[in-house]
Amino acid sequence: MSGMVETLGAGPGGLPAAAESGVRSGLTVLQLTAEAFIAFSFLGILFGLVWIVRRRPDLGREYRPLIWAGGIFLLLSAAAHFLGAAAAALPAWHGAVGVANAAVAILASATVVLLLPLLPQLARAPSAAQLAQANDSLRREVAGHEVTLRELETVQRELETRVVDRTRELSTVKARLETALRGAYVHAFSQDRELRYTWVYDPAGDGADGMIGRTDEELFPVGEREAVVTIKRRVLESGEAETCELTAVNPHERALYAVHLAPARGLDGQIDGLTGAAIDISRLRSLESEQRRLADELRTALQRYEMALRGSHMTLFTQDRDLRFTSISNPLFGRDVAEIVGRTDEEILPAESLAQFGALARDALATGKAQGGEVSVKAADTRWYELHVEPLPEADGTITGVACALFDITERKTGESHLRLLMRELTHRSKNLLAVIQAMARQTARHSAGNIETFLEAFGARLQALATSHDLLVQEGWYGASLGDLTRRQLSKYLDGAAKRVSVEGPAVHLKPAAAQSYGLALHELAMNAERYGALSVPGGRVDVEWHMTPAGETGEEGVEILWAEKDGPDVTAPATRGFGTLVVEKNLARALDAEVVLSFDPGGVRCRMVIPGSHLLAAR
Repeated sequence: MSGMVETLGAGPGGLPAAAESGVRSGLTVLQLTAEAFIAFSFLGILFGLVWIVRRRPDLGREYRPLIWAGGIFLLLSAAAHFLGAAAAALPAWHGAVGVANAAVAILASATVVLLLPLLPQLARAPSAAQLAQANDSLRREVAGHEVTLRELETVQRELETRVVDRTRELSTVKARLETALRGAYVHAFSQDRELRYTWVYDPAGDGADGMIGRTDEELFPVGEREAVVTIKRRVLESGEAETCELTAVNPHERALYAVHLAPARGLDGQIDGLTGAAIDISRLRSLESEQRRLADELRTALQRYEMALRGSHMTLFTQDRDLRFTSISNPLFGRDVAEIVGRTDEEILPAESLAQFGALARDALATGKAQGGEVSVKAADTRWYELHVEPLPEADGTITGVACALFDITERKTGESHLRLLMRELTHRSKNLLAVIQAMARQTARHSAGNIETFLEAFGARLQALATSHDLLVQEGWYGASLGDLTRRQLSKYLDGAAKRVSVEGPAVHLKPAAAQSYGLALHELAMNAERYGALSVPGGRVDVEWHMTPAGETGEEGVEILWAEKDGPDVTAPATRGFGTLVVEKNLARALDAEVVLSFDPGGVRCRMVIPGSHLLAAR
């Protein structure tokens, strides 16, 4: 610069000194101003570079040496021009300016060397239009990301809401679970693979915290832990749940627990522990034992009750308000229990009996009071019952049905009817008996030829025969008499003394009282005649008495035919006149019983055929 000033100062033509001095002063000022302005420009450029570097920390490492070299170049250039400005005013600084310019030249060369490798990269740098387009694309991408960000924020808020809801639901479920566990008094717990407790729920709230982090070996005595530890390890090894019963000591007493153990698996599906639940079943087992005891007592009571029912001819049953059978103790009216339960009176009872049964049951339902009375059921035969009906109230007093006890009193009613019949029959037969005795006395006296001893003997024997028949009838309740028993009793003295000479044979036949009485007298007369004149009057004689049923006649009933046959006795001749015995056999038996009687005096022995019609026979009991 100073050289240029000197050249200007030595201008051609040789300017005057004053002019030359003014020119120099103007040039000095101009130089000072230019140097200062250039120096400040370099500082401004340096400030801009620093500002860009601070705003762009993402610039690559390849630009850092250039940035540093450029920055130092700008700083030294500014310093050199400041020195140039100073040298314009102070010529003594011209040497420092030269040094500074040399340093600036060196640094400028270094900057150029660093810049040359970067020129291809700078050449490939995007243009302003490309940068604008990239900026627009970036802006759209940023806008898209802003939309995505808003969506993510929306999803985040939804997830947070769901987490809050699930947390609230989990809290509710946990509270319900704890309430259920507390209400059922269930102990729950979880353990890791080392059987260390990680969670414990105690419904009583005692000692749960003290179990966390501890094992069964640390908590329970040896005798109580061995069995449960063995089962827990088996569950961990097999992965299969198990249920068992174990005894343990609780704060009050030794108790029995039902323990359910199940493996607990992690997210990887591997068994990382187990969960369990324990229920105190001591009271349950005690109740089960008490239930078994009560069931045994109830079974015994029911057996006794059923035995009592079977022995008492009593039937118990219940009905609802529609008189539908809901239960019954035993079969009834010829129907099984299964055929009766669920049906109504109309479906079970004959129409003639509905009114009797229904009236008592409806009265009990209407009044709420017990009712009773006698009812009859007519089917194949008439059965009589004593019916007792009780209303069945609920706890609130509402009557839901009736309970009934039905006693079969048919035998009693039959007995009462028979007793009345017997009383009438006794009165009638007493009169008849007196009439028979009177007739027997007159006939016996007529045929005794005035001999009192003969009369008494014959009359006494006939009374005894009549008494024998009466004894048998009384023994059978005046219901009737067995033909076989009556025959053997009338011939008892001949059977005892001459068992081989008298035979009695025939099926079971029962005679009505009138037939038994008449047949007894006829049999006595035949026996007396055989003893005096016939087969029983000699040692070798025999008598055979046999009977058999005859086919049904016009009445549709079977009769019985009785045969009296004597043999091996003395020759028999027909009597010239008919005595009392003949009249009893032929006339009295035929007249009293409408019987067919044939009495014949065959030479080989007396024979008598008696056919008693079915109207005088009874069914065997």
